[in-house]
Amino acid sequence: MAAPAWPCPRWIAHRGAGKLAPENTLAAFRLGAAHGYRAFECDVKLSADGVPFLLHDATLERTTSGQGTAGDLSWSALSQLDAGSWHSRGHAGEPLPTLAALARFILANQLQLNIEIKPTPGQEVITGRVVGEQTARLWAGQAVPPLFSSFRPEALQGARETAPHLPRALLLDSLWSGCLDVAAELGCVAIVTHHRLMDAALLQQARQAGWLAMVYTVNEPADAQRLLALGVDGLITDAVDRFAPAAG
Repeated sequence: MAAPAWPCPRWIAHRGAGKLAPENTLAAFRLGAAHGYRAFECDVKLSADGVPFLLHDATLERTTSGQGTAGDLSWSALSQLDAGSWHSRGHAGEPLPTLAALARFILANQLQLNIEIKPTPGQEVITGRVVGEQTARLWAGQAVPPLFSSFRPEALQGARETAPHLPRALLLDSLWSGCLDVAAELGCVAIVTHHRLMDAALLQQARQAGWLAMVYTVNEPADAQRLLALGVDGLITDAVDRFAPAAG
């Protein structure tokens, strides 16, 4: 079955609220929503006991009070970490959220979500499978499902195995050989590239393939103006206080 196209909003808040709150925490998503954003991006990986939770890095040091590889710890241990103090004292004690907790917030507020599957190295396929299965269950019956994205094709394939009906996008930080063929083989509905990669030729290739063309991470007005004029479908940004999503 072909995946449905994702009804992409033009502006998508990166990791909740960009850099204005501790990334990938519920505090960040609340702040992004307060700035008028209706669509968000997050990073999801697995705990050692298979719980999908939000964290960008493979290791814990940068954004939590923990140490070592995040995927080596149980959810019970991860849930005790402080994921806010690194950012500011006002966010001290902010916990890491599970995907299920974020889903409750997203669904209660009728928001949209791009889930970047960010596996611990070596856990690409199983992470995709578990995130796919849980996402399908959490969003069952909802009119607008999340969009999966990943730099790792194996993770997208895992998600395809357990949630074939949910839309997928290949993330690209370079145009490596055969990348667009891989996106087609995975049944993607979009490519999400670094904003400097997107130009008229690549946009045309995406259009010919029937894909949305989305870009990350757009923080400067000049870059936004170029991309909007080009006609991209979605811009992921940290600058939620600088770009008004309702302005299109």
